[in-house]
Order: sequence, then C-alpha cells, then structure tokens
Amino acid sequence: MNILIINAGSSSIKYQLIEMPSEKISCEGLLERIGSADAILNYKTSKVTITDTVEILNHKSGLEKIAALLLDPEKGVIQNVKEIDAVGHRVVHGGNTFYKTTLIDAMVKEKIRSLIPLAPLHNPANLEGIKLAEQVFSHAKQVAIFDTAFHHTIPTKAKKFAIPNEFYTQHNIQVYGFHGTSHKYVSEKAIAYLEKEQSKIITIHLGNGCSMTAVQNGKSVAHSMGFAPSNGLIMGTRSGDIDHSLITYMVQKLGYSLEEVHTILIKKSGMLGLTGYSDLRDIQAEAEKGNEDCMLALAMNAYRIKQYIGSYAAIMNGLDAIVFTAGIGENSAVIRALVCEEMDYLGLQLNESKNNTRASELREINAAASKTKILVIPTNEELEIAKQTYNLVVSG
Repeated sequence: MNILIINAGSSSIKYQLIEMPSEKISCEGLLERIGSADAILNYKTSKVTITDTVEILNHKSGLEKIAALLLDPEKGVIQNVKEIDAVGHRVVHGGNTFYKTTLIDAMVKEKIRSLIPLAPLHNPANLEGIKLAEQVFSHAKQVAIFDTAFHHTIPTKAKKFAIPNEFYTQHNIQVYGFHGTSHKYVSEKAIAYLEKEQSKIITIHLGNGCSMTAVQNGKSVAHSMGFAPSNGLIMGTRSGDIDHSLITYMVQKLGYSLEEVHTILIKKSGMLGLTGYSDLRDIQAEAEKGNEDCMLALAMNAYRIKQYIGSYAAIMNGLDAIVFTAGIGENSAVIRALVCEEMDYLGLQLNESKNNTRASELREINAAASKTKILVIPTNEELEIAKQTYNLVVSG
C-alpha cells in the first residue's frame, strides 16, 4: 500500500511517500520558509536529490509544487495518481471530538475548520492540504491524525484551568496539547532505548513551533502548550507564556484591538519579535557576530526550557531522560548546550564533543557520569502517521 504523508506546519510542509507495511520510503522532502520569495525546497528519491530556492507564498502553492514533482516524468516516483492508496494528514487541533485516527469526510473537514480559531497558524494549512489531496488523489482514502490525541491522557488536575467551572464543562476550555505525533514517536523510541517501561521522560520538540511533554510510563501527563498552540516555550513567531493582563493593558491602555494583539502575540513575537529573525539558524549566526539581541534571545529561549524541565521533573517525582527532537532540537548544539548548562541538580551533564557531533540516528550526548540520560532522537512524524493510516485502512 502506497501512503502519501502530508505534514503541514505553520511555515513548512514535510512529505513522504511510504510503502506499507514494509516502511520503504519512495520519496521524501521538506518545504521550508513558506510565505517568502526564498522558500527552500528539498526533494529526494533513490535516483534524484533536489535542493532549490523557490517562491512559495502559501501552503496551496507549496502543495501543488510537491504534487507536480511526484508526477514528474523524469524526477517523479509515480506515473498515475491512482498509485496512491491513502493520504495521511497531520492535523494540529482535534478539540474534544477526535482522540483517534479518523477517516476524513465532510463532517470531519467542517470540524477541523471550526477549530481554526484554536490553531490559526496550523489548521488552515492542514485543511488546505486535505482539500488539495482530495482533488489530486481523488480515489485515495484521506486520513487525519490529530496532534492533540496523544495528550488525551493528561489528568484533569493538569488540563483544567483555574477559571469558573462552566468554561470547562460547557465550553470544553482546557489544555489540549500539541505536537502529539512527534512526542509519541520519540518517547516510544526513548522507552525502548532505556529498556524501562516504568519511566519518567521529558520530550522537547523544538522547531518553528516548540513544546515539551512530561511522559510518565509512556503516557502524556503534562504539556507546555494549552488550549491553543501558542503558550509555553518561546517560538519562532509566538510569544509563549505571558502575563494575561498584558492583553487587557495593550487593548485598554495602548489602544490596540484584540485582533491586533492576537496577531502580535502569534505572528510578530517570539524570536522574531526579539531579534527580527524567526529562523534560529539566522539568529545563531548573528549571535556569533556579537548581536546582543540575538544572544539574549538564545539565553531567554533556553531559560524557558529549563523552567519546564524543573517543573516536569517535580510533578513526575524524578527524571530518567530528556529528549531533544525536531529541527532545532536535533540540529542546534548551541540550544542543547544552553539548556543543559548548570543542571547538575537534576543529574544532567552534557558531553560537549558528543553534543557537537552530527548524526541521523538516536544518540546519547550526556557525559558518562550523568545520572540522567540526554538523548537526541530524530522525530519521524511521517512514519508514525503512515503506521496509523495503514492500520486504520487495513482494519476497515
């Protein structure tokens, strides 16, 4: 069975064509910096590798470019769209409706649309991917895998906000959690590596969007994002945690509208607001040149992560390992070093040489004397989506 995976992020699209159940990858790629004239396109098969800078102004044009490559007579991997049996879509917010992998129909699409206000950077891109896939691969089964599903196990004491009860009981306002496919995948890899099912792990997903999860005995018990994927860690353009009174102050005293405040906090804050850059690679390069704003932003980013590590170690009453994953977590030795600095109390000791060595597989980067493992585990949300899609389609 050929399964096309579409993983649309806030500013990127990861994609893979995977033959299941063999897990053979026929094609894989990544489209980054969507919304700019210098978006980066990566496309790889067994016969060809393409890296190019192209103008991709929105997710729709990005998905059309990917579909054209798949079908290209010379560079493509399929000759006919009917060779795709199913398309697995990452969908960020499933609300209280979706806890499992789901076949997509009109009702599912409408529900995803209704949840756009809770994930304004993601659900629109996810829905656009679904609509285009239905057009291009019209005979294939369309399947949704929800980021929020893994966090369904978060206990009420951790997911309920301290606001009047009716907002929880009548309006379903609670912590939902995100990046669940990634946190699930890497935590399972960590548990297998540690050979310890009764485990206490913190998974740290760092990309343009960032989140952390406390995973106890394989289940999510706390998560840094909440009702929407906007709070918690400092992100590319999102502020993360702020004092909520700031919102009323900006509206009542500074004259901003609520919509303007929302746009500032979601699209103009985070590392972009602190430095003028949203891509960590640019920020690290500027910091090396002595840019003080970039140096401070990196320190603030790591400081926030350290706060959550301490919090989660406390609620789990221990810590076996921390796991860095996703684009920044896997590739930024700078961020990993800043996070693990002065963390001896929690048993974290980094091996500088291992931290600075690149690898594409699971690896330890802790010192031999470290009581807590420090792992870098490449996430593979696409494979996790393929597995869940295959199991649903085969089971009927």
